Amino acid sequence: MIGYMFSTEILDTLFIKARSHKGWLNKDITNDQIHQIYDLLKFAPTSGNCCPARFIFIRSDEAKNRIKLSLDDGNIDKAMNAPSIAIISYDTKFYESLPTLSPHNDAKYFYEGKDKMIKNVAEFNSALQGAYFIIAARSIGLDCCPMLGFNKEKLNQEFFPDNKNKAIFICGIGYGDESKLRPRAPRLNFDDACKIL
Repeated sequence: MIGYMFSTEILDTLFIKARSHKGWLNKDITNDQIHQIYDLLKFAPTSGNCCPARFIFIRSDEAKNRIKLSLDDGNIDKAMNAPSIAIISYDTKFYESLPTLSPHNDAKYFYEGKDKMIKNVAEFNSALQGAYFIIAARSIGLDCCPMLGFNKEKLNQEFFPDNKNKAIFICGIGYGDESKLRPRAPRLNFDDACKIL
């Protein structure tokens, strides 16, 4: 792959050969790996360094039984069998951290009392951080299964009863079982998805 800054092995790991796994090997992940994922993704950009995403890592059987109640039927096995399920949410009060995260301006003032702006900025940037989460997990040798098939209201009530956080998506993480993968679905060609003006 001439012209790329990284080796083809790195690009394969992050993008080209990476897959969304629905089946998992019976191999646990460690708390150190979970810390490593966050310590990588936290450096990726968000609007004004607002960093609204919050992450809950579900590993215990007790916590898995709590999240199971909100899962769509089609996602139960692939979520419950993952070594960990991450809930990617946004903090509705993310702007309260801006004096620390963005000390060069009065960014907190931009958001206070502006519920629509808070929601728009938080949802967009938390989705970005969720994508960074996937790349970070892949970069340390883990596989991911991002999912939207769950009842957000039930999940939020169970894990965020104070209504401060709102779930964006969930993501199984662990070591994927390649024997359970289907052939890779096609992607759009450049000319179908892109224009250079």
